[in-house]
Amino acid sequence: MASDESKYYHAIIDMGSNGIRFSITNLSPSTARSMPTVYLDRAGISLYDAQYSATDPHTRVAIPDVIINRVIASLVRFKRTCVDFGVPEKQVRFIATEATRTATNSAEFRAKIKEKTGWEVEMLPKEEEGRVGAMGVASSFPIVKGLVMDLGGGSTQLTWLMSRGDGKVDMPEGGSVSMPYGAAALTRRLAEANAKKTRKALHDEISTALQDAMKVLSLPKELQDSLKSENGLSLYLSGGGFRGWGFVLMSQHPISPYPIPIINGFQTTTKVFHNVSSVQLAVQAAASDDAEGSGIFRVSDRRASQVPAVGFLVSCLAKTLPAIDKVHFCQGGVREGAIFSTLSPEVRSQHPLVVASEVGAPRSAEKVLSLLDSLLAKTQKAPYRIPAVLTPQILRVVVNTLHTHAPMSKDLRAASALRCTTTGHLAAVHGVSHLERAVLALTLCERWGGRGSLSPADTEFYDQLVQLVALDDDLLAWWCLFIGRAAAFLGEAYPAGVVGDGNDLQAFSRWTTGGEVMSEINLSARASTSEAVEGVSPQSEVGESVLKALRKFSRCGKKKNWYGGRGFKVYMSVQVDEKRIDLEKIADEGEDF
Repeated sequence: MASDESKYYHAIIDMGSNGIRFSITNLSPSTARSMPTVYLDRAGISLYDAQYSATDPHTRVAIPDVIINRVIASLVRFKRTCVDFGVPEKQVRFIATEATRTATNSAEFRAKIKEKTGWEVEMLPKEEEGRVGAMGVASSFPIVKGLVMDLGGGSTQLTWLMSRGDGKVDMPEGGSVSMPYGAAALTRRLAEANAKKTRKALHDEISTALQDAMKVLSLPKELQDSLKSENGLSLYLSGGGFRGWGFVLMSQHPISPYPIPIINGFQTTTKVFHNVSSVQLAVQAAASDDAEGSGIFRVSDRRASQVPAVGFLVSCLAKTLPAIDKVHFCQGGVREGAIFSTLSPEVRSQHPLVVASEVGAPRSAEKVLSLLDSLLAKTQKAPYRIPAVLTPQILRVVVNTLHTHAPMSKDLRAASALRCTTTGHLAAVHGVSHLERAVLALTLCERWGGRGSLSPADTEFYDQLVQLVALDDDLLAWWCLFIGRAAAFLGEAYPAGVVGDGNDLQAFSRWTTGGEVMSEINLSARASTSEAVEGVSPQSEVGESVLKALRKFSRCGKKKNWYGGRGFKVYMSVQVDEKRIDLEKIADEGEDF
């Protein structure tokens, strides 16, 4: 029986060159931007390979009946799944791309699917395929500005894209330029070129096609100006071939093992991305160590076999594309692009982590956020300015998640918070960078005690995340410490997440001329109780846990708590009902500050 929520379920069938992807997504209005996945599956049927005979690999053939039957069997199974989940029939979209579009028996193939399933196959034109793929990339980050490449099995699409966080997405009117250099197609072409000793000719062909594509795309002035800047353009990559390349680079990362097992949001430099020989050697070495697979996380034998072809394409990109600064890997593809295209600009502009965490937000979230904001010393002067990644949206997620891990035992809270963006309740949120995941993990862990509250099994992971954020800003880890301890204080002061109408807490932080954070905190004894208790001091009435949280908060200014020797001194003045409290006299019960 269908649930009330199933009326928001949308099913997508993405029949590509290398496989068929099935998904059901919950587009309930309150969480649509985070694109929650209800069901996900894949049939490993390569329609591209099926169209080449093993005895005559140079001649294209019709999709064989045995493959058609396998496709239909997988579709029938998914149709039953859609019925079980209660997906409305009108909310099932069946999309096919290159391999189906160019098949010699495409019409017969699609007619048989219609006969057996009742579903009409929607054929994406080449340019539209690139447009949908680009929208998938736009869904992968709050802001995108640069070139986009989608590497499928039979073709690759190139376009430019700009989304500024307001829900609007700009790209060329024609969508994209499609070229017949997908991972599977290029693997075949490269094998032929190696046999005929025409590698250079193929390299020149692809390089020329890329150069022509850039001319057709005609970059807008904003991107042209970026090319002239010191940094250059960003390159956003999607598609299975590039995702495989990204996972190999992840396995070679200086932070080893790399702590975030998610391809979307992974970032690297152009120099590392273009190091083709290093990637190929890594795949070869891993394969020799593991007889049952490629030996690299999320790199299948098939993806490993395509690495030489992807590397060949990367070498062409290095020669022909304009100056590239950073390379970003995306999960966004046809499924994500098709869904994101249906969302309104208002929904697209929402931050996916804010949307996903809203369900657990405290009742007085806005007031708590205002208090947290008042505890941050803000300035535009370097090196005191707050790092750019700590946006108002990220701070809102901290507040929304303030009490999420409270039901757990003390043994688990810090560890669960540390893992919440990689394997926990926020891990599946689509559209988040690795830096955002790492920053939130460290901050929320600190809200529950930080590194000193972790078991030895989790401290290594914690340290890896610290290294990751330090690559962006060597003061960022300290800011996570500062904000996390401020959140811990607010969590203790308002254990139910309810802030009364009275002025029971006032806070203000500023920078002193000596480069210290000066925090002035005024508490009312009624911050934790509604009535004064006769014979009990205001300090006791406020609560030892609140004062201990304040003491720990103040100690983030001590150098022994700085990461990599980088941080700022903090001076904290605390008053309860106008009586100054000496935080150093608050017992710490052996806690690690």
